[in-house]
Amino acid sequence: MLEGLVQHDHPLTLLSVLQRMRTINGDREVVTLEPAGSRRATYGALGERVDRLCRGLEELGVRPGDRVATFAWNSQEHLELYLGVPCMGAVLHTLNFRLAPEQLAYIVNHAQDVVIAVDDVLVPLLAPLQDRLTSVRHYVVLGSGDASALAGAIRYDDLLATQSPGYAYPQLDDRSAAGLCYTGGTTGDPKGVLYSHRSNVLQTVTECMPDLLNLSGRDRVLPIVPMFHANAWGLPYCCALTGASMLMPREHMQPHRLAGFIEQERATIAGAVPTVWMDLLRYADEHRPDLSSLRTVLCGGSAVPLSLSRAFQERHGAEIVQCWGMTEMSPLGAVARPPAGVEGEAEWEYRDRAGRLAALLQARVVDDDGIELPWDGQATGELQVRGPWVASAYYESDQQSAFIDGWLRTGDVVSIDPRGFIRIRDRAKDVIKSGGEWISSVDLENELMGHPDVAEAAVVGRPDERWSERPVACIVVRDGAAPTPEALTEHLHDRVAKWWVPDAYFRVDEIPKTAVGKFDKKVLRAQLHEGALPPLAEAVA
Repeated sequence: MLEGLVQHDHPLTLLSVLQRMRTINGDREVVTLEPAGSRRATYGALGERVDRLCRGLEELGVRPGDRVATFAWNSQEHLELYLGVPCMGAVLHTLNFRLAPEQLAYIVNHAQDVVIAVDDVLVPLLAPLQDRLTSVRHYVVLGSGDASALAGAIRYDDLLATQSPGYAYPQLDDRSAAGLCYTGGTTGDPKGVLYSHRSNVLQTVTECMPDLLNLSGRDRVLPIVPMFHANAWGLPYCCALTGASMLMPREHMQPHRLAGFIEQERATIAGAVPTVWMDLLRYADEHRPDLSSLRTVLCGGSAVPLSLSRAFQERHGAEIVQCWGMTEMSPLGAVARPPAGVEGEAEWEYRDRAGRLAALLQARVVDDDGIELPWDGQATGELQVRGPWVASAYYESDQQSAFIDGWLRTGDVVSIDPRGFIRIRDRAKDVIKSGGEWISSVDLENELMGHPDVAEAAVVGRPDERWSERPVACIVVRDGAAPTPEALTEHLHDRVAKWWVPDAYFRVDEIPKTAVGKFDKKVLRAQLHEGALPPLAEAVA
C-alpha cells in the first residue's frame, strides 16, 4: 500500500450530517408555520432533541434495521425523525398520506413498520386502518390535538421529555439501510425503494453543487414538496449539512399562507410541483406579496410549463429551475441550469428542458430493440440511468422489470444533447403514436398552458381508425375565461406541427392527479372511453 493513501474506512453515514448540523451549524434554525404564527428552534437545540428521540425509540423497542414510519406534514418534528431514526440504525419509512387506504395498509404491512409517528391532524386518516396494520406496536403522535382514536397513542413531546440528555450513536456501515420510500403504485402494488446511508450522503453533497441546487448556509429553504415524497427532493439533509435554515409549512399549503410565510421569513429557495407555483402565481399577481427574497424556485414532479417560468421571473423576480428525478433515484437526476456561454433569450431553450444530468450519474438512451442511441438532441428513446444513488432493485418485490443489466429503466421517452441536457418527450405509457409518428403530450400540454385562458391542460390519445390514435386535450379554464377550440387551435398554429393539433378539446373542472401531484391520465382515458368528458364549446355555452 502506498504511504499516505487517503483513508477509505471512514463511513459516509448520516451521522456526519447530524453532527455538523448540531455543532458548526448549531445557530441556524428550523421554523414551523402554525395556525397562528410560527415556532422556532436552533439546529443546536434540535440536535439535543434528536438524542432524546433516539433514547425514546429504543425504550419503545426499536432496534437496528427496524422500520419507523412517519405519517406527517413538513415540520420540526419530522426533521428530527429524518435525522434520528437512521442515525440510531433504524430505517426511516416516509408514508404518503394521500394514498388510498388499501395502498397505505399494504405498504405498512409490506415494510413491517414497528412504529408510526403521526401528525395529530392526520390521526383521522390513520386510525381506521390500525386493526389492519399487523406489525405496528406503537403510535407516536406529533402535536397536542385529539389522538383518542389511536389505541395506546404516545405523545411525541412526552416521549422526549422522559429521556435523559445525550445518546451513544452506533458505528454504522454506510451501506446499511437508512430510508425507505414507496412508489405511487400506478401499476400493480406500490414498490419500495431502500436508500443506504452512503447513497443519501453522496446525493446530499452532490445536490448542493452550484450547477444543481446551489444551496449554502446563507439560504432559508422552504420545502413545500412533502417530506414523504422522495426525501423531499433531498432538501432536509442538504440544509442540515450546509446550515441553511429550514422553513416548514406543515398543512398550511394555501397560496396566501405560503406567500405570507415566504414574505415573513425571507425564504431564498423553495421547492414544489408546478401546480403549487401556478396557484401561487395567480395569488401573487392579484395581491402582490413581497417575494423579492426568493432567488430560486425549484420545480419538479412533472414538466414545468415555460409560460409559468417566464411569468414568475418577469413579474415576481424569482427564477424557476426545473428539476427531474424519481423515487428510485433518491431522487435527483438532472437540473435545468443553462450552460456557460448561454445568455439572454437563449437561456430559455435550456431552462425548458428536464435538466442536465447530475454529476456522478450515467445515462443512456435506447430504442425499442435496446440499441443505444447518440446524444445528438434528436434521437429519441427510453432513458436509462445508473449511479451511486440509483436503486438496483425494488425492496422485497418480484416486480423487477424496471432494472436491466445494472440500469434503471425510467419509462421516460427522451433525447439528450451533447452537453448532457435531457428533453423529456413523454412518458412511455403516455406517448401518442399517430400515423406512425410520435406526438409528445408533454410538449402539447406546455404549449396549451401558455394560453392566458388555460389554467391546466392534459393531453391523451384517442383511438382512431385511420391514424391509430389522435391527441385530444382536457382543459381546465381560468376563472372568468371562455376559450374556444378555434382559439386554442390558433394558439398552437405556430407552436407545434400541424398534425400535432388536438382533434378535440374537453373541459374538466380539474386534472386528476396521483398521490404525488402528477397528472393521472389513466383516469382521463377512462372518462374519455365512457363519454363522460363534455366538449369545451358545449361546456362553455
